[in-house]
Amino acid sequence: MTKRLLTRRGVLTGAAAVSAATILPRASLGADWRPTETVRLIVPAAPGGSTDVMGRMLAAHLQGAWGQSAIVENRSGAGGTIGTAEVTRQKGDGHTILVGNPGPNAIALSIYRNLSYKADQLQAVSNLIRIPNIISAHPSVPIKSIAEMIAYIKANPDKLTYGSSGIGQSPHLTMAWLLQLTGLKMVHVPFRGAGPALQAALGGDIQILSDNLFPSLPQVQDGKLTGLAVTTPERSPSAPNLPTVRDTGQELAKFDVSSWFGIFLPKSTPAPIVDALNKEIKVFLEREDTKKNIAAMGARTDYGTPQQFSDFVAAETAKFAAIIKQEGLQMDVN
Repeated sequence: MTKRLLTRRGVLTGAAAVSAATILPRASLGADWRPTETVRLIVPAAPGGSTDVMGRMLAAHLQGAWGQSAIVENRSGAGGTIGTAEVTRQKGDGHTILVGNPGPNAIALSIYRNLSYKADQLQAVSNLIRIPNIISAHPSVPIKSIAEMIAYIKANPDKLTYGSSGIGQSPHLTMAWLLQLTGLKMVHVPFRGAGPALQAALGGDIQILSDNLFPSLPQVQDGKLTGLAVTTPERSPSAPNLPTVRDTGQELAKFDVSSWFGIFLPKSTPAPIVDALNKEIKVFLEREDTKKNIAAMGARTDYGTPQQFSDFVAAETAKFAAIIKQEGLQMDVN
């Protein structure tokens, strides 16, 4: 196995466009737009996770680049939808930024019956990073690859259970899609978060775990879990010996699931402000210290233009919508 990299904690420490334009000074809408007051980066998650880490890293960059205070506000709850909904209600003046992820920006749009916002209330700016999910097994199970897992399920129906951080979370939908594509069934055991799911896997209470790359990868590196595959099209630099799910065969040739973290603004934000923020994101992602910290998270940078990121989010939303529909999942925000 590869040498263990830094943990997230180590990284942490180391309205319409026209009406919005009319209330802003004309000079502020040029190519060199800069904020005129404190910039708020809304993180719709608790401190310490990848969304929060990326928000704080970007805030520090923007503060240095723009010479204006940039602060992170954690607004967690309801799968990230509380913080996301708040941003949709803000003025599009560039002073409120959303650090988004698949939960509130792709999955929630299909899984929640009573969601208080729609996709078209946000303006995509750029993605920041992508991190693969990982599928692993308890060492007591004679499974060392996705192909062996598929064969084992066929030979031993109803013998395996898999755990995830919760119903409708990316790790859950990762396994749901894999099983849909292969025509197989496995009992899903949802937990209240990644930590409890990992502990259940380590204790052998579940046989298969679908998780974000961290915190599972260190357990795989220590031999406490058997890594089966990562879920992105390419292997992870953090675990180059782990194959991808796509490597299994033709039925999984288009499999691609990742945890991604990107930037959104209220839809009413004028294009010059969107472009100014996009420009700074590109500079941020090209910095050597940023690349080092992102690699330590097991991630890769994923800069894109506003249109490219918008197209990516739309494709992610459609993908998860199809998975959710086939699973028959519907939930209420509470």
